[in-house]
Amino acid sequence: MHLEIRHARVVMTLAEAGSISKAAAKLSLPQPSLTAQLRRIEKAVGGDLFVRSAFGITPTPLGERLIPMLADLATRADAVVAEASSLSSGILRIGNAEWTPVTLRRALQSSLPSVEVQTVTLDPALGVDAVSRGELTAALIPSPEAVDGVRDLDPSLAKEIIVREPIWLALPRDHALARRTTVSRRHMVSLSWVQHVPGHWFHPVEEHLFRKLDHPTPEVLHYAGGHAEAMSWVRDAGAAALATPTGSTKDVSLVAVTEPLRSRLLLVWRPGSIHPNTLRQLIDALRRYYCEYARTIPRYWNWMTERPTDFPELANFLPRPSRWWPRDSGAEQPGGGPTPRTAAT
Repeated sequence: MHLEIRHARVVMTLAEAGSISKAAAKLSLPQPSLTAQLRRIEKAVGGDLFVRSAFGITPTPLGERLIPMLADLATRADAVVAEASSLSSGILRIGNAEWTPVTLRRALQSSLPSVEVQTVTLDPALGVDAVSRGELTAALIPSPEAVDGVRDLDPSLAKEIIVREPIWLALPRDHALARRTTVSRRHMVSLSWVQHVPGHWFHPVEEHLFRKLDHPTPEVLHYAGGHAEAMSWVRDAGAAALATPTGSTKDVSLVAVTEPLRSRLLLVWRPGSIHPNTLRQLIDALRRYYCEYARTIPRYWNWMTERPTDFPELANFLPRPSRWWPRDSGAEQPGGGPTPRTAAT
């Protein structure tokens, strides 16, 4: 018998399930049929891959060597099928965290008229997994910088930073601190907070900041499931919250934080799955849209335009201070533009 891709999937499922009965259920096969298949596979590779016991199955020394190779074969085969399907269908499936505005999809479709753009909102970890499996062409993934507890991205995926976004303080509009340009940690000690639930991508950011406060166990009024819910608690309950400027809502006030944390908005994709020209257009469209959305947040837009060196990825889309571009210099000034309101940032 020659080994086939389906045999690799059988072995991978057995290893993941840890028992023949559980693997049979996952594969929708009768247990005797799966057992017979495994025997044929083991005969083909020249030895047992698993040791059977009352507690399930465990890899043999031969299995420890071959099972990862077979699992990789199955995964790569699935990726080939998904990639071929995506390229032949002319569809770009883009994932985004928290929520996806209609204007983002329209901006991407306008910049990429030769393909059909489809968008989906999902948890960042699920987005990475979907890209790895070929279910998404690419995904926008928020990744806080210098914060413990943030999941490392799959090293097999390609990635590029779309923007590095600061993390600010969101406050009710009538709060005394809302009139300040910046706040420091000492201002935050007495605040009541809305925090994101453990498991949410933003939760490690909050925990990181709270550990730095003089009073590291602040009062938390509520644990929210997402940015929009957190902002409603800021507005209606008088709570404070950390937020990226584009993750806030217009009915709260934003104040910059001294010594701020930053969150990188990453685009991740499988190497070779997007034509280089299409990839460049996609990245430029995302950065342009980010700037367009930032323009709708005056305090943040002013911050960005006054500190262009803090946003190196947006250099081609931010207006430079006029003093940098003398009228008689003959230099061509780059034009400004906007980027996504992705609560993924």
